[in-house]
Amino acid sequence: MNNIFDTHCHYDDRWFDEDRREVLDRVLGGGSVVSFVNHAATDYDSALFGIENAKRYKNFYTSVGFHPEFASVLPDDWEEKLNELYELAKETGKLTAIGEIGLDYHYEGYDREKEIEVFEKQLDFAGEKDLPVIVHSRDAAQDTLDLLRKHGSRGVIHCFSGSAEVARQAIDMGFYIGFTGVLAFNNAKKALRALEVVPMDRLVLETDCPYMAPPPFRGQRCESTMIAEVVKVVAAQKGLTEQEVCDTTCANAKRLYGIK
Repeated sequence: MNNIFDTHCHYDDRWFDEDRREVLDRVLGGGSVVSFVNHAATDYDSALFGIENAKRYKNFYTSVGFHPEFASVLPDDWEEKLNELYELAKETGKLTAIGEIGLDYHYEGYDREKEIEVFEKQLDFAGEKDLPVIVHSRDAAQDTLDLLRKHGSRGVIHCFSGSAEVARQAIDMGFYIGFTGVLAFNNAKKALRALEVVPMDRLVLETDCPYMAPPPFRGQRCESTMIAEVVKVVAAQKGLTEQEVCDTTCANAKRLYGIK
């Protein structure tokens, strides 16, 4: 198995503080099953991390954007900072998307009105720059779909946790669906039902590492190579070989992110 594209990872997370460089060298080095990774930025410093490593590694790509959990604490000049990050990332030739952006209604205390405001402004920014968006949607499926439709956005719903019907609606709008190690969990019935309705040309794979390591790595820090376990599940459900799944989802990711 080879040619894996991890479309959404967070190697800036503190879980990698002790050995980050060693992990990236191994994951992105020769002989790895991983061919490409895309760093999903969550704030200003996270985006700078992505830009730095896009320069360091030939197969490391990055997005820029502000995660909904930070919506209520963004500085007044956050839109200027987003444009600054866009210009810096564009210089690397490795800018893939505006993200990770979206809505998160799971936790109480988040300012939903501010989340929506920041989300919409970033959707507009992505449209102006002709870039896809990486969408975080947690317990906010209908509002997310409504806003994506309103703004005519394109991109990927990452770490998909919605129903098969939500997946259908997103696909009808031209979106890709990103699945994580959740597909391999013992209680993955909902995710597997969603996978059934996602055509292979709209499917991409991700770890969202360091989170959600699939079996047999549950409880451990997740890394991009663990997507191999997700590939096995997709291959079994779609009636394909594991290499066919790798090749197809890698090609999908390149098309999604505009990588030649």
